[in-house]
Amino acid sequence: MKALLLSEYKQLNYTDMPVPTIGAEDVLIQVKACGICGSDIHGWDGSTGRRVPPLVMGHEASGEITEVGSAVKGWKAGDRVTFDSTVSCGHCYFCTRGEINLCDNRQVLGVSCNEFRRHGAFAEYVTVPQNILYSLPESFPFHYAAMIEAVSIAVHAVNLTPIPLGSSALVVGSGMIGLLVVQTLRLAGCGQIIAVDLEDSKLELAKSLGADIGLNPKKTDVIKAVHELTGGRGADVAIEVVGASKTIETAIMGVKKGGTVTLVGNITPKVEIPLQVVVSRQIRLQGSAASSGEFPQCIELLARGAIKVDPIISALAPLEDGAKWFERLYANEPGLMKVVLQPGR
Repeated sequence: MKALLLSEYKQLNYTDMPVPTIGAEDVLIQVKACGICGSDIHGWDGSTGRRVPPLVMGHEASGEITEVGSAVKGWKAGDRVTFDSTVSCGHCYFCTRGEINLCDNRQVLGVSCNEFRRHGAFAEYVTVPQNILYSLPESFPFHYAAMIEAVSIAVHAVNLTPIPLGSSALVVGSGMIGLLVVQTLRLAGCGQIIAVDLEDSKLELAKSLGADIGLNPKKTDVIKAVHELTGGRGADVAIEVVGASKTIETAIMGVKKGGTVTLVGNITPKVEIPLQVVVSRQIRLQGSAASSGEFPQCIELLARGAIKVDPIISALAPLEDGAKWFERLYANEPGLMKVVLQPGR
């Protein structure tokens, strides 16, 4: 099969690789679409340390089952599916509680670190265990399905955040996940949504998808503006989707006393926080890890158009062109957001 192999950092090769073999509880999937995630970009340059070459990356994917293992039940060749990026074991303490994103034996497709190596879906075929599969409606486009993993991250983060009807919310970062968070917050009943980003084009898109206000830190004192917009208190909740010290500080300083900050961004292993502000204002910091069973909910939201992904998808491209799209995304090309690669196109 053809695959996009990270042979060394910043080096992707479109090359031949063996079709992966399946275990008794696995299925083999012919990949129809796989999105390039921001974490893949940071894996491509080696900054996260969690994608050690040689590796086939890719975890936001969908396709069609071509083969099933001997113990697989309820699935057959020809089924249209998507799958979680988190490979959970199904039997540890956390899995039995339904907290599959916290699985003690957790692996992630397309990730290679000290604990495990698991090839992903930037390839014509990928193998996954049956317990992370989800069925797709017949009319559901495969490239939409490649967005479900990203949508699930936003839905999970909002589900974790206490949001009484009419709450005000601050979203720090208006990239792909931030735009999905904006839409999910609106569905959750937020009365006022304030988006923050360094690019005006992203703020305009955020407003078209449900944000009431867009603030650019290069032009506006964001904290002052947020407090003015919320009666001097600060937002009820903030969701941070970047993962840097400055943006986390913006989220913390932008919420009211007793407010909640949900942290989604994860591009750096360590950040600084204004500890005395957190303690003295009794602010709750909540981490949000991947998703935990929200895929069916996300499929339904996408299928009925409650969450829109068309404005976020910048390009559909053949897998063989993947290397150049990685370079363009890494260069922060203006207007470029989500690129979905299509093997066999």
